[in-house]
Amino acid sequence: MKNLSKCCAFLIAALALGCSQASAEKRVALVIGNGAYAHKAELANPPHDAEDVAAALKRTDFEVILATNLGQTDMQDAVIRFSRAAKNADVAIFYYSGHAMQFNGVNYLMPVDAKLDDEADLKRFARVDDIMSDLQQAKNLRILVLDSCRDNPFTESLKRSARGLSLRQGLSKVDAPLGTIVSFSTQAGQTADDGQGRNSPYSAAFVKHIEQPKEIGEVFRDISADVYATSSKTQLPELSLSIVGKFYLNGPVSITVTAPAQAAPGDPCSSAETHWKAAEAIGTVAAYEDHLARFPACTFASLAKARIDGLKQKTARVSPTDGPSNPKTGAGKFDGEWDVNIACPPAGKASAYARYVMAIVRDGVLQAELLTPGTPAWLLITGKIGADGKASLLAKGLTGDPANTTNRAKSGSPYAFTVDAQFDGSSGTGKRNELRRCDLKFAKR
Repeated sequence: MKNLSKCCAFLIAALALGCSQASAEKRVALVIGNGAYAHKAELANPPHDAEDVAAALKRTDFEVILATNLGQTDMQDAVIRFSRAAKNADVAIFYYSGHAMQFNGVNYLMPVDAKLDDEADLKRFARVDDIMSDLQQAKNLRILVLDSCRDNPFTESLKRSARGLSLRQGLSKVDAPLGTIVSFSTQAGQTADDGQGRNSPYSAAFVKHIEQPKEIGEVFRDISADVYATSSKTQLPELSLSIVGKFYLNGPVSITVTAPAQAAPGDPCSSAETHWKAAEAIGTVAAYEDHLARFPACTFASLAKARIDGLKQKTARVSPTDGPSNPKTGAGKFDGEWDVNIACPPAGKASAYARYVMAIVRDGVLQAELLTPGTPAWLLITGKIGADGKASLLAKGLTGDPANTTNRAKSGSPYAFTVDAQFDGSSGTGKRNELRRCDLKFAKR
């Protein structure tokens, strides 16, 4: 009888802006396979999945921490060890096979001694948001793979204690940081076959393709296609690409962002819509140029050209002067282009999310704008940076996904908040003041 318990995988690979290094100097990975559950049905494949994935990553020059059937304490220790290793890594991968669940919009990984009488016991589980934070320490490429179940094995326990909260199957949607690949082993709300052999369908495909000498985005498309084919077209993975430039775990050193001379077999525009959504989320000239290079004759090509022209015109209007800063006021000290990354952890009913926007500082005045005014998810940040680097910024915009708001506001609803920031040379940090916590990181180009 097929085991439908272990059923989903999503993968997040956050790449640095521009063309990534073809070969990283240091690669680290934590691979966990949990199957021997004490209070729920055991899963046969996760330890095998973890062993095979670890072997494949070792052959791809990763320093691998392999652990199976971890209880709460051992799982925390493994994650702490990995967090320390990721600080000095160019590439970091976290791979998990086993039970997982979501509650109130937050995703959790289950140690084998997991017991859940009510939602308070979730504090004993590993939060995916915390794993993501650890991964962000790596310099060039960060990958999160969850090959885990979409059904909630503790549904009945939570129904008795959740007091009316809506319980959903599977994992909650994750808004990945800039330059990411998000891959689910099956569509949202669906279950996936655990497989009848040594590995789950997704893990088997991952091991088969991860060592291929191809660009990382192509590798993940091949993984998805393999799962779909081997499941007789019953398990359709979801794949979302948000990449600027190319990265190879194995393969050529040379890096390009141009379209290939000959179109690949099949429909060359089949992935255009998915890639366009990622380009819109990033909202930079480089992202739109990448889309135009990949899909020059597809639906969104004209719109990409318009976005590029608009952003270049806006940059020309506010581009910083070449002259020196005012020695008395310090105006111009921070002038130039800045990358702004905004990360908001879960807050109440609001899901975690992350956004990126490019800012221009001229004469000490910062201005950053993402998307077009009047459209959902539009964002504008403005404010003066003092000579000492202190700044009080005003952010305003229109909401995007209602799940990312504390009151489930409909898409396109106006909002505003202030940010206290501190700039120092070529970097800076900031914190949102109102309603919910958000952390901002500034990096000068």
